Amino acid sequence: MKTLFYVAFMLLGISSKGQDWIESEIRINELISGTLLTPPQKTDTLAIIIAGSGPTDRNGNQQMQQNNSLKKLAEGLTRKSIATYRYDKRILKLLRNNTLKEEELRFEDFVDDAVATINYFKNHDYSTIILIGHSQGALIASLAAAEEPVNKLVSLAGSGQPLDLLILDQLKKQAPGLVDNAKQAFDDLKTKGKAENFSIGLASLLRPSVQPFLKSWMAYDPADALQALEIPILLISGTKDIQVPPGESQLLKEAKPEAKLVLIDSMNHVLKKVTGDDLDNAKTYSNPGLPVAPELIEEISLFIRKN
Repeated sequence: MKTLFYVAFMLLGISSKGQDWIESEIRINELISGTLLTPPQKTDTLAIIIAGSGPTDRNGNQQMQQNNSLKKLAEGLTRKSIATYRYDKRILKLLRNNTLKEEELRFEDFVDDAVATINYFKNHDYSTIILIGHSQGALIASLAAAEEPVNKLVSLAGSGQPLDLLILDQLKKQAPGLVDNAKQAFDDLKTKGKAENFSIGLASLLRPSVQPFLKSWMAYDPADALQALEIPILLISGTKDIQVPPGESQLLKEAKPEAKLVLIDSMNHVLKKVTGDDLDNAKTYSNPGLPVAPELIEEISLFIRKN
């Protein structure tokens, strides 16, 4: 499908340090729209930020979780003179149009969206492109980079193992009584194409309409996808991430030893600093006023600038 482009509006943003940036609404195609931030000085370097799982918007938010994590990440990088583009996941457009057919959604759809975004900006004055994938977006970034080459990749809170194994690890900590049942359901999904005999405690995760998507997602091993890339890679995790623990990035490091691994002390899954317990951690998911960890901006910007 032919790529479409328009600028719906342009705004001048002012950072807390007095630095300006230009904010533009960019449409990649009929399903993907996002925000381009460009620094005052012209640059040919662009960081494309790919969001995590669920109906996540360009700012890192979902309906009941407003934290602005990806918005603050983008703004922080643009203050470092790096152009950024972040986009709403296609699910949001489909939901708004009342055209989402969950049973038809596949993981490859998100990879296609990332590839389309890369291609668009390659044709619009950006010769150096970096992908920053958060959580699920890290795997999407790896697969997209294999299909459409980019210059560098940042895996931010990315899993180091396939989806089913990650979920089983999470269940071992949160609901150990469901582990055996979940394992059988995942095995059935992979071998028979559907899971039927699963606990009511897994009903939301394994509802029939989402099973085809889960099956398509489970087919990919993030470690294998990363290992196939021959570009500079930065792996970042937070020590307070209770969704995708930092050990996942260590698995990626083992698969790709030449990648740089950075663990940010006290950073959680939504890129905020946490000093308290798990309840305090959870509260940050709905606190858009909190900044992202300053070290995160520093590490990514240094990685992007490094020759």
